[in-house]
Amino acid sequence: MKKTEKDQKWVFNKDIDGEQAAEGVVRKVLAYCDSMMCVENHFEEGAVGKMHGHPHTQITYVASGAFEFTIGDETKIVRAGDTLLKQDGIIHGCVCLEKGILVDFFTPMREDFI
Repeated sequence: MKKTEKDQKWVFNKDIDGEQAAEGVVRKVLAYCDSMMCVENHFEEGAVGKMHGHPHTQITYVASGAFEFTIGDETKIVRAGDTLLKQDGIIHGCVCLEKGILVDFFTPMREDFI
């Protein structure tokens, strides 16, 4: 399986293999360094990003599809072009309503993803 290396200057999506992150969710770790990481998540309709928290600040960009997201005690439906901010330690999760792709940016990088 082809994975991205830390501090890799050029990451071509077509060259990176995805890995099963959950049922109906495939994760691709793209460019990253110690202080930041970009991750692409492909969701099938009905797939769940279980409620969780972590010590990283995370911004999610909805590249395609529709998702019901919960951040803390608030739930909203988001679609392509929307962004979400999840401060470190805040519990969050989602349900995919329409097949789609989420692009996550983490600071610092998620060591548990590599």
